[in-house]
Amino acid sequence: MREGQASAARADLSAIRAALAIDRSSSAQARTIDLTTTGARSGRAHRIEIWFYRAGDELYLSTAPARRDWYANVLAHPRIVIHLKHGVSADLTASGVPITEPGERARVLREIVDGLRHPADRGGVQNIVGDADDWIAGSPLVRIDLDDPSLLPGR
Repeated sequence: MREGQASAARADLSAIRAALAIDRSSSAQARTIDLTTTGARSGRAHRIEIWFYRAGDELYLSTAPARRDWYANVLAHPRIVIHLKHGVSADLTASGVPITEPGERARVLREIVDGLRHPADRGGVQNIVGDADDWIAGSPLVRIDLDDPSLLPGR
């Protein structure tokens, strides 16, 4: 690899890590990604826009309580692609790991809901988040295990 290419690769890595380094003060735009899953029944690629979250050192996908097609797709076909699109354009391959253990679900979803209630500007979303217990009872929760964990901040 030539020196210019190596420099560009380092810049891309830095931008990817910055995009993944969201925290409770991150804007809605910063946490918005596209997610590609494989259809549970159709077997075809499906791409949606969704928020991702950080709890501890891990990345997660979740939504307000409801049945979600993307979650059914991950259950059937755990291979996913995360498409970063704000501040950097990158397609990151990963496995989606459903979190079903009650204690872990409660811990992670409480952290997510608490983060959404942070007073940072999220377009008023903190007022419509709902109760953490509702999220624990009815929200899908998937950990994102990147194929290249070195992309995560601090690694």
